[in-house]
Amino acid sequence: MASVDGRPAQYGISLKQLREVMELRGQEAVEQLRHYGGVQQLCKKLYTSSTEGLSGSPKDIEHRRETFGSNTIPPKTPKTFLRLVWEALQDATLIILEVAAIVSLLLSFVPSTSDDELGHEENKAHEWIEGLAILISVIVVVLVTAFNDYTKERQFRGLQSRIEGEHKFAVLRGGESSQIFVGEIVVGDICQVKYGDLLPADGILIQSNDLKVDESSLTGESDHVKKSELTDPMLLSGTHVMEGSGRMLVTAVGINSQAGIIFTLLGAAADDKKAKAKKRKKGDSLRGDSEQGNVSSNSQTDHEGNISTSKQGAMDESVGPTGDAAVKEKRSSHKNKSVLQAKLTKLAIQIGYAGSAVAILTVIILITTFCIKTFIYQHQPWKNEYINNFVKFFIIGVTVLVVAVPEGLPLAVTLSLAYSVKKMMLDNNLVRHLAACETMGNATTICSDKTGTLTTNRMTVVACYVGGQHCKSIPDYDSLPPQVANLAIQAISINSAYTSCILNAELPNEPIKQVGNKTECAMLGFVLDLKKCYQSIRDEHPEDSFHRVYTFNSSRKSMSTVIAREGGGYRVFTKGASEMVLKKCAFIYGANGELEKFSHENQEELVRNVIEPMACDGLRTIAVAYRDFVPGEAEISQTHYDNEPNWDDEDAIINNLTCMLIVGIEDPVRPEAPEAIRQCQHAGITVRMVTGDNVNTARSIAIKCGIVTPGMDYLIIDGKEFNQRIRDSNGELQQHLLDQVWPKLRVLARSSPTDKYNLVKGIIDSKISGNREVVAVTGDGTNDGPALKKADVGFAMGIAGTDVAKEASDIILTDDNFSSIVKAVMWGRNVYDSIAKFLQFQLTVNIVAVIVAFLGACFIQDSPLKAVQMLWVNLIMDTLASLALATEMPTPDLLMRKPYGRTKPLVSRTMMKNIIGQGIYQLTIIFTLVFVGEKFLDIDSGRYRTDSEPTQHFTIVFNTFVMMTLFNEINARKIHGQRNVFEGIFTNPIFYCIWIATAGAQVLIVQFGGHAFSTVPLTIAQWAWCIFFGVGTLLWCQVVTTVPTKKIPKCFASWSREESEDISIAMVALAEDKVDADDEKMRTRGQILWIRGLTRLQAQLRVIRAFKSTQEDLEEKRSLHSMQSLRRSRGQLGVRPLSDITSVDGEPLLRVTSPQLETETDVHH
Repeated sequence: MASVDGRPAQYGISLKQLREVMELRGQEAVEQLRHYGGVQQLCKKLYTSSTEGLSGSPKDIEHRRETFGSNTIPPKTPKTFLRLVWEALQDATLIILEVAAIVSLLLSFVPSTSDDELGHEENKAHEWIEGLAILISVIVVVLVTAFNDYTKERQFRGLQSRIEGEHKFAVLRGGESSQIFVGEIVVGDICQVKYGDLLPADGILIQSNDLKVDESSLTGESDHVKKSELTDPMLLSGTHVMEGSGRMLVTAVGINSQAGIIFTLLGAAADDKKAKAKKRKKGDSLRGDSEQGNVSSNSQTDHEGNISTSKQGAMDESVGPTGDAAVKEKRSSHKNKSVLQAKLTKLAIQIGYAGSAVAILTVIILITTFCIKTFIYQHQPWKNEYINNFVKFFIIGVTVLVVAVPEGLPLAVTLSLAYSVKKMMLDNNLVRHLAACETMGNATTICSDKTGTLTTNRMTVVACYVGGQHCKSIPDYDSLPPQVANLAIQAISINSAYTSCILNAELPNEPIKQVGNKTECAMLGFVLDLKKCYQSIRDEHPEDSFHRVYTFNSSRKSMSTVIAREGGGYRVFTKGASEMVLKKCAFIYGANGELEKFSHENQEELVRNVIEPMACDGLRTIAVAYRDFVPGEAEISQTHYDNEPNWDDEDAIINNLTCMLIVGIEDPVRPEAPEAIRQCQHAGITVRMVTGDNVNTARSIAIKCGIVTPGMDYLIIDGKEFNQRIRDSNGELQQHLLDQVWPKLRVLARSSPTDKYNLVKGIIDSKISGNREVVAVTGDGTNDGPALKKADVGFAMGIAGTDVAKEASDIILTDDNFSSIVKAVMWGRNVYDSIAKFLQFQLTVNIVAVIVAFLGACFIQDSPLKAVQMLWVNLIMDTLASLALATEMPTPDLLMRKPYGRTKPLVSRTMMKNIIGQGIYQLTIIFTLVFVGEKFLDIDSGRYRTDSEPTQHFTIVFNTFVMMTLFNEINARKIHGQRNVFEGIFTNPIFYCIWIATAGAQVLIVQFGGHAFSTVPLTIAQWAWCIFFGVGTLLWCQVVTTVPTKKIPKCFASWSREESEDISIAMVALAEDKVDADDEKMRTRGQILWIRGLTRLQAQLRVIRAFKSTQEDLEEKRSLHSMQSLRRSRGQLGVRPLSDITSVDGEPLLRVTSPQLETETDVHH
């Protein structure tokens, strides 16, 4: 028989049998397991050990991967460059330009029907060049767009692989616990699951302690499901462990797991267009497919309801109520924009309307003046050549619209965000949602955890109270009462998660390594400091021998373990927050280990004399206690029982305890935290500490960090007082009461996750501050999920954070360090400023170009800037400028100003002053050159010419405009009124390289562009004049800067303000409704111009969202463990910015809502 690594190659159970087992639930699953001989027999069939795990041999692991599959889902094939080119060609404006250019090209070859016009044939010979040049310009636009999308998708795929690479899981291999990447998990592995884990594969429970799982991502059921070996041993990938711990045997991975089967079906449905067409006709076809794919019948409906039909609903292709739900979700998600996104959306809508109006007006004026001049004044008969004139007018109108809409804006957003994300990784910020970058720059409040964020999370016991002695240092074991010391060491060793342990340092000078819960590690370190071994005690009491475990959660703030007692009965060990545990103690060991009664007065005295002094020194206090249940005669501190105690009555069990030990755990403040907080305060950001520790410990740390300054009028309260202040007599939370608390609140101690959520929601919803608050939150626990999702930016701890917290977050701090948040603020402000710089530059170019084209049409019946010239300005200047201005590095100066907040206009009054000032200068120069330029330059006039030959006159106009635009790009680097526009210019090589390249390209276009660009070569003197007018923008900038900003009316800037979410939402909804309604009418030639603005706008809105949609689209293709949890982290709670129309590839995104996180009442789970 063939063998692998010394064991048979044939397993005792097949892949198909394992899949059938995993489809069952509850008692059905238990019965089926019995059929196979139980989970231990299943381990034998898979050649694994329930206590030792796999051997870890590479041959064995590879054979399992070949037999049962890999724990990954094959990613969707990335789009080819040609497909991206095809998608770029779908832009409606470009299609109109293509059609108009082709018509112009064809008409240029139509022979003339009359030869009475002088030079007509000569002109005809060059007319084809303009049409061809426009076609080539469109091709360049398409290629550049496709290349940008291609590059962006590659960057985001790299980001996704980085995020996936962060996810590790604890497995037993060779008898030792080790963290491995989830993609390396194979069938037969023994996984150690604990509170906060996101399960990476399907499995069967071997042993569990008070295990509760949130299966809402698969079943839609919001209640936590209690799991045990006897009632429901099945654990499914993509579900979250909300309480307890345990060990499971991995039985299905990757595409063979329950979630994997569904995603495989969904992927096949998305890729196969014929299948999608059939699904539209047949509402239940996916159900049939699922049955064929062996998806469990009892969970299948839920899977479809939450996953499959969501995709169809999002496509607006589903039938029945699902489609309506999808529409509602689409509408509701308009509220879920980031701060910048909401402002950009409003700006794009307004520019779209204005551009459409000017473009239509331009075409109407050109056609009207031509008709009046030709047919009324000159009494000319109709000629076929006039069609070409009308086509040219139409091209000019469309080109005006192209220039009016800020093409480079989405590119600037994308480039700036992608560039920032890449750089932020080096600053220990792993960005999961791109919009979080810029949102962080607007943050006005940071609600931070204490442990691990402001402190080092390297905990050590530095003081204790035992046997009536208050020791300020670790005592000798021999100096302690032996009975008490022995009991306390037992309690610490047993009543801790066995995944928490201390490993020896790899190098002699390094500190010991703490693995698992840091508080438990500190207490295990205390055992080692007493020269005792906790592992030997654990070996005597393996987890399988535990009778009951009450695991730690935020409501208990304690952990208890029940073990069999020597001599009969049970012993309950409890440890937890000292105030909580002491309230449940009836006895305490006093001097010399004597047992004493512990009255309420004794409790208060102990708190006053021991716990408060420890807390004031910044120590976390943990109490250790126990209780004995005996069947026979009971001593005073023991409890007699005749029948088995009711272990489900936790309050009765964890009561009348005997206190053995109180320890004071030090978690030193991070050395860099005070400086980072000071920087935040200088930057106008308020830092608030939200912690589960008691008030005195929190106050001590807050003072050390600089969050609180002694003598200042700040609030430092606990969760109980917080709730009393913010709720009315009926217990209802009131916003006006919260508004009286949060402005002065600096420390919220002993807070529950509900308190944290209410604080965050209250600050975000508050309208008492001028620009509305933008809130960032840090969190590491499972129950921090709602607050992280509700916050504008959620930071999860990369080291101490649970998988649930990471999935709910926007940015993961890979070093758990508060100073990394300050770097995120700096990068966020840099993104915001980069986009503002580009807007200032872009709007100046657009306003000038549009006004020149429009007034030119009015006064000289032609645009001084030809269609191809405007396309050059629009494409190359905008694309390259966005690259140049979006890659500026952040500077410390960014932290010296106040945050913008939620409602401050995107275009500030200073920016508007610069735009108007530069616009006036450029328009003055251009119109001076157009109307009197030929006189002082001594050249022939280019106005009112009947031929299409390029002239020196209009070449100088075009060249001067480009030179002014180029030099204004340097001005645009500063948006806060700084005079030195050259400061830091050489720190950004991308900027000056692009600037030089653009200038060089302009020289080539003017000197050698010919008929294609409607230019003729200029003399050196003429070039000197053009450059002189260009340099004039730098000098004029100094004049504009001198004008007081306060003189600019606020109304000029308010049009880019996010004044009301409802207005913005209504405008977007209105725009989309019109677009949807007009889609069918697009073939009607008479309506093309009227819907042009809105259709163009739809494309712009889609691209503006592209930086987010691409990210979400790629997240759909993540490996199994991340993919499933993402769906539930996209629930409807909170205001997480979402992409709300389509993804970048035009396919609506798959969404799965999580009912468990939909309501505020659920946040306390």
